[in-house]
Amino acid sequence: MTEDEIYAGIATVFRQQLKMPDLMVSPGMTAGDVKGWDSLTHIRLILAVEKQFGVKFRTSEVSSFRNVGDLAELVRAKIG
Repeated sequence: MTEDEIYAGIATVFRQQLKMPDLMVSPGMTAGDVKGWDSLTHIRLILAVEKQFGVKFRTSEVSSFRNVGDLAELVRAKIG
């Protein structure tokens, strides 16, 4: 899976979960950049990304994310 495909999948999840169809997802994006991305939404986003890509994250991995780029890198590592 290419980097573009990973970001496209993540963007789809974020747009659906945040109910923001025009959301532009970028590697440096953080929760502070998006209205409505709170701790509960964060959990829903992570679960939806896991489902989208068929992966599972450990709690330590989830707590280490600083931005969407970190999430994409971990997805890439998990799917190979």
